[in-house]
Amino acid sequence: MALLYKADPVRGEQWKVLFAEQAPDIEWRAWPDIGDPRDIHYLAAWQAPDDLETLLPNLQVLFALSAGVDQLDLGRLPASMPVVRLLDPGITQGMCEYASFAVLALHRDMLRYRQQQTERRWQAHRLVPAQKRRVGVLGLGLQARQILASLQPYGFALSGWARSQHRIPGVDCFAGAEQLPAFLGQCDILLCVLPLTEQTQGILDRQLFQHLPKGAALVNMGRGGHLVEEDLLDALASGQLSAAVLDVLQQEPAAPDQPFWHHPQILLTPHIAAMTQPESAFGVLLENIRRHQRGEPMLGQIDRKQGY
Repeated sequence: MALLYKADPVRGEQWKVLFAEQAPDIEWRAWPDIGDPRDIHYLAAWQAPDDLETLLPNLQVLFALSAGVDQLDLGRLPASMPVVRLLDPGITQGMCEYASFAVLALHRDMLRYRQQQTERRWQAHRLVPAQKRRVGVLGLGLQARQILASLQPYGFALSGWARSQHRIPGVDCFAGAEQLPAFLGQCDILLCVLPLTEQTQGILDRQLFQHLPKGAALVNMGRGGHLVEEDLLDALASGQLSAAVLDVLQQEPAAPDQPFWHHPQILLTPHIAAMTQPESAFGVLLENIRRHQRGEPMLGQIDRKQGY
């Protein structure tokens, strides 16, 4: 029985050591050196190879080395193939750290102060107390709930929106399309941590921005496909939005002529909000392999109809 790894080769060496030390019964193989494909029961990958059924005839589980699976073309995978996303506590910690950094940067007007620094201009601006700053999160899954918990100590007025109803202590929860405008109308800073699906593709668009209070700010730490980039530029130019922190783009890496590179109201980072860390993720992956071997439900298995 073997596991095939298909992702960053540097981190792959760390995974290899962990498996050798703690799970020697599972043979480690790294793409493209797959050996006898009939031995491979598990695939751990960022993206799956083409012709998966033909290439790996005995594959039993695809483990996505990410918190989401939108990078996978689920329609090309065998319908009966379990797809399991990685519930890595290191990813959650990274997302919480990035969200706190982004919200605080926007709350304390750091993009404007950064621009003033380039202009050698010393000017203070009015400080809004955290209790009067309204922060909303699009999406109320595991990552979003942890992000909201990490923001609570600052005293922000917190809210969240999802397709279905949730109850979260200290968070004003909204649900469904009919409550989306009301949710947006009270967000001074909006964070998007939704999964990318057919329903959420392009959700951050001109129409959504118009429901936000004038001068609101945006943080997109979901996927680049959530954002209509031209609509963001228009909203910033009109003053409907004041600033944006973006960790993901439609095209990654960003093209040299991408206008976000030099935009004074945009802080751009190269998809680094969170990264899979073998040290924290290994135990989660191994536990799911053992669960599968015992015939038990695996943690993080996606609903193929929902796409997450």
